[in-house]
Amino acid sequence: MDTIINLIAYLVVFGLIWWLVSMLPLPSPVAQIVRVLFIVLLILIILSFAGILPSSYLPHIKFT
Repeated sequence: MDTIINLIAYLVVFGLIWWLVSMLPLPSPVAQIVRVLFIVLLILIILSFAGILPSSYLPHIKFT
């Protein structure tokens, strides 16, 4: 259950950062690169929570 809450917290923070970066007036080539990097980061977050990749680089969030 703690893993699901951590995943939801990471995805909410990730979504907020994505939304804030998308509001920036970036040139088209830079926006494409940023979009690809965000998609790669999203895939890494999901794979690390699925246990496929080691999640040592992601800090654990404590809600206690």
